[in-house]
Amino acid sequence: MPETSVLPKKFSDGPHGLGDPNDRSLRKVETEVVIPKLVREKARTEKCIPEVENFNKCCKESSVFMVFKCRDENAVLKSCLASWYNNEEFRQLCTEEYLKERSEYRRTGIKKPTKRA
Repeated sequence: MPETSVLPKKFSDGPHGLGDPNDRSLRKVETEVVIPKLVREKARTEKCIPEVENFNKCCKESSVFMVFKCRDENAVLKSCLASWYNNEEFRQLCTEEYLKERSEYRRTGIKKPTKRA
């Protein structure tokens, strides 16, 4: 008797039953949650490095008063992150990276280790 699934074929197909590795369609949760999160993380760790460092340094030096003393650094950091978040080319690059990782996971069944900050 063949296995049946409530999921569409593209989500339960593939060598490990994790989905078709060649499927490039995105679910709503991927476009609205997963990819924006990836864009924010990459902007913070790869594009706004000096701004993040300045803000962190200010916070460490100001301790309790950081809310008041680090407003300028926070504004600069937010501006940098927002510019990358709204950059369509950067978003497309992050989307392609996500699709590549998802395809590899579906092909091998091995999850890429997540980095904890």
